[in-house]
Amino acid sequence: MNLLLSEVAQATQRLADAGVPSPRTDAEELAAFVHGVKRGGLHSVKDADFDARYWEVIARREQREPLQHITGRAYFRYLELQVGPGVFVPRPETESVVGWAIDAVRAMDVVEPCIVDLCTGSGAIALALAQEVPRSRVHAVELSEDALRWTRKNVEGSRVDLRQGDALTAFPDLDGQVDLVVSNPPYIPLTEWEYVAPEARDYDPELALFSGEDGLDLIRGIERTAHRLLRPGGVVVIEHADTQGGQVPWIFTEERGWADAADHPDLNNRPRFATARKALP
Repeated sequence: MNLLLSEVAQATQRLADAGVPSPRTDAEELAAFVHGVKRGGLHSVKDADFDARYWEVIARREQREPLQHITGRAYFRYLELQVGPGVFVPRPETESVVGWAIDAVRAMDVVEPCIVDLCTGSGAIALALAQEVPRSRVHAVELSEDALRWTRKNVEGSRVDLRQGDALTAFPDLDGQVDLVVSNPPYIPLTEWEYVAPEARDYDPELALFSGEDGLDLIRGIERTAHRLLRPGGVVVIEHADTQGGQVPWIFTEERGWADAADHPDLNNRPRFATARKALP
């Protein structure tokens, strides 16, 4: 074992003691980041090349600063995104949402599908859809100027039409023309603030986390926005907390112009997102 791998073992224990959920992975990621190698190449770092700054970033992670804030990057499906203070760090759970959305768009057999991403944050969802549905026309909206500093960096050079604005009033020029509306909105109840992981509670923007007493305030508003934007037969897919399984589909009722409302599980088989189709006239 070289010096770096020995230090990684010690760092893993320190992170585990600090309550970091994935101590070994994070210790290796930070070692790779500091030494400019891939995780699989840590064994190749010579002892003389060990960089003591490794312990500086480990100390930051011990304080539960997000790994992605330290490295400045987040991985999402096939993307590497720039992230940092002021923008929500995309989570692996959302990849299931995007996967379902891609399948739904492809099943529509529309030549150039029109897609809207509400509350885009880092731009992860919009960029993944633009990349994996090559002829799609993808539009994204974000309210926070702090978040938009990162979104603009990520979408630069892409086909994504990024706008600043409120998800509830966005894209009036697209009313009735959209094939798919997708969103990972804030959905944590204000009453659960103390139970949120420190990485999210202390570093992600509150605007991206909390939404009323039951966490569903913005989702209720997005239901109306999605109905306004979608063409008849168009689809909405919206992420929610696993504890809200069963609640969100009831927002998309037949009386409000929806059909086929349903919940779907994430990779851990927990209810993670809801979908509905705009009813035909």
